[in-house]
Amino acid sequence: MEFLASKGDYIRYFQRHLLLVLVCVIVLVCTDQDYYSLLGVSKEASSREIRQAFKKLALKLHPDKNQNDPNAHDNFLKINRAYEVLKDEDLRKKYDKYGEKGLEDQQQGGRYESWHFYRYDFGIYDDDPEIITLDRGEFDAAVNSGELWFVNFYSPRCSHCHDLAPTWREFAKELDGVIRIGAVNCGDNRMLCRIKGINSYPSLYIFKTGMQPVKYYGDRSKESLKNFAMQYVTSTVTELWAGNFVNAIETSFASGVGWLITFCADRGDCLSYQTRLKLAGMLEGLVNVGWMDCGTQGELCDNLDVSSSTTAYFPPGATINNKEKGGVLFLNSLDAREIYQEVMQHLPDFEIISAASLEDRLAHHRWLLFFQFGEGDKSNVQEFKKLKFLLKDEHIQVGKFDCLSSPTVCNKLYVYQPCLAVFKGKGTGDYEIHHGKKILYDIVAFAKESVNSHVITLGPQNFPDKDKEPWLVDFFAPWCPPCRALLPELRKASKHLYGQLKFGTLDCTVHEGLCNMHNIRAYPTTVVFNQSDVHEYEGHHSAEQILEFIEDLRNPSVVSLTPETFAELVQRRKQEEIWMVDFYAPWCGPCQALMPEWKKMARMLNGLISVGSVDCQKYYSFCHQENVRGYPEIRLFPQKSNTAHQYYSYNGWHRDAYSLRGWALGYLPQVSVDLTPQSFTEKVLNGKDHWVIDFYAPWCGPCQNFAPEFEILARAVKGKVKAGKVDCQAYGHTCQTADIRAYPTVKFYPYQGTKKSALGEYIDSRDAKGIADLLTEKLEAMENKGKRKKSRNK
Repeated sequence: MEFLASKGDYIRYFQRHLLLVLVCVIVLVCTDQDYYSLLGVSKEASSREIRQAFKKLALKLHPDKNQNDPNAHDNFLKINRAYEVLKDEDLRKKYDKYGEKGLEDQQQGGRYESWHFYRYDFGIYDDDPEIITLDRGEFDAAVNSGELWFVNFYSPRCSHCHDLAPTWREFAKELDGVIRIGAVNCGDNRMLCRIKGINSYPSLYIFKTGMQPVKYYGDRSKESLKNFAMQYVTSTVTELWAGNFVNAIETSFASGVGWLITFCADRGDCLSYQTRLKLAGMLEGLVNVGWMDCGTQGELCDNLDVSSSTTAYFPPGATINNKEKGGVLFLNSLDAREIYQEVMQHLPDFEIISAASLEDRLAHHRWLLFFQFGEGDKSNVQEFKKLKFLLKDEHIQVGKFDCLSSPTVCNKLYVYQPCLAVFKGKGTGDYEIHHGKKILYDIVAFAKESVNSHVITLGPQNFPDKDKEPWLVDFFAPWCPPCRALLPELRKASKHLYGQLKFGTLDCTVHEGLCNMHNIRAYPTTVVFNQSDVHEYEGHHSAEQILEFIEDLRNPSVVSLTPETFAELVQRRKQEEIWMVDFYAPWCGPCQALMPEWKKMARMLNGLISVGSVDCQKYYSFCHQENVRGYPEIRLFPQKSNTAHQYYSYNGWHRDAYSLRGWALGYLPQVSVDLTPQSFTEKVLNGKDHWVIDFYAPWCGPCQNFAPEFEILARAVKGKVKAGKVDCQAYGHTCQTADIRAYPTVKFYPYQGTKKSALGEYIDSRDAKGIADLLTEKLEAMENKGKRKKSRNK
């Protein structure tokens, strides 16, 4: 709060804060019941399961359907609040860790839609098994898995999206197995859609590894969609005849890839071209697909006893003259899905690795191993046989290991149930267990990420308790969705910090004692161990935030203040110095939520404002003496002057880094010069200095947001370029002369030996650093040009 100088100030302060409290009471929806229980889901529920559970409750409890129930509104707000928190990855993590205390600065759940919206518009594709609903955390892994994806970016409020839905469902059923059909709800995944450049709905895109996304612009009929998508199915159907048939069958033994051949005769139905092409896509990399016209190749078909149209699978090494001994499989179906399933059943299973050869084989090659418990273990599915082909470019071999045959090996690896793990070519000591979805695209993404990253699975034997090197350890539970979402980000971060920081994960459902020893109370809990120093990570689930956290440990941006250092650095600060201080308590949920944002803000303010924090649990008497009444309490101590306030308190609703930074920059003394028409002409146009000018209007919101940024720019270019501001509301003619058509507008007026043009040079940026870099480049170019001119004159 501002330092209160009079009774009138106090009354106005009280009225303002009373209003804020009333608004909070109206908006903030709280419940003393667990959010998971409210929705009737488990803590390991996926985003899709949470949406389905909420929709079911919404249709039952909505006030529109319970108009005679006076509590209907409040009851619906409770489940709406639960859904809004649990659907958001970051909020869900905070809630799991701190409960509702960690959400006190969040207002989700105060608004809801009509019953009609939840019945017809909400979760369009949640009940369609052929359509994979992708969220932010799994999108990149899916489309980079090596499979072909066709994704529908939609909004639940878009009527055209609802018109497309029946066609998209039919299309998905017809191409199931050939192309992965996905859907992204941009209402729930705004950031993902913004990053992907989605600005209209529905937007349909083809994704394939190694290829730029391709947008579909055609009409939205099923046939048009199918024709467009099939262009990107790279598999081919080979026409066979006497000259190449024998060679194809014989060479299949060496390649290990068999043939699925359709024989088209006068009698019987022959597989259509579209069905053959579809099978080629479904079996890509596993089986070659071909066809033969028995009308022109009658002798060969007779030799094969083919008298009517049929389809046959020739496994590698099949004998043409003796179909039974050669293992040739004749198929009577005309349905692509049925043929695909039967062929997949006849493909060989993965190699079983023996305990005796395990260590040697893992030391020389990358492996993806399925751990099973006995031959009757049905943990594998036929589709996983595609893994060899999809992981071929990463040189990852695929195999199985039976834990019942050698339990000692599996116990050493902390494998106690069927699972799969990636071994990175360095023996059994460097591996990572998969904890994601047991579906093909997720396993492929995991394997590719894991072999190229430096995250390993930890246990009691290799836990870095007394390790001299620093470690980042992620304590997690496999059932926890935020935990699973964090793992790919850890892998990305580990590649940037290789050789500087080791990464490991510890499964607390397996190593409960070790997690209890480290006082782990929520998942995920990510900790950096640097010998005796322990630092807990509190940021968002992104590699970028993790890297920022590590950088902050190396070069702290926030000064931890004691009563003594507070007096020395803050109270006795230099005349021109400004400080921001966070008074917090470690047990306070909002304080914990604020900490990563506080550190990020400090880095953004580096060199402009000093940033510190005071632990009020440790220094309770001092905080009481400083009149700190609640946590977190954010105070700004401005430059010293006779009329300056002692400090200002932050009373804003949002406590993110950008909001706090914008508030703080407003207290920096102005470095730029306010210009009038006369001074603009004399100093800028006729003067001999370089100028950068901010043309603004006082009523313009973006201008107000840009003002602190312009002051940062003024400081960055001080001594090279002068910075000025022109009020276009007060001096409209000056701005009209400068051809100003929008606010704010930034222009550069370089001095090149003559009077400058009023039009100046337009700068298309609102970022202080970006503008400063651009001005530096322009000045260097002018300087080099001047040197070349002098050189020519000499």
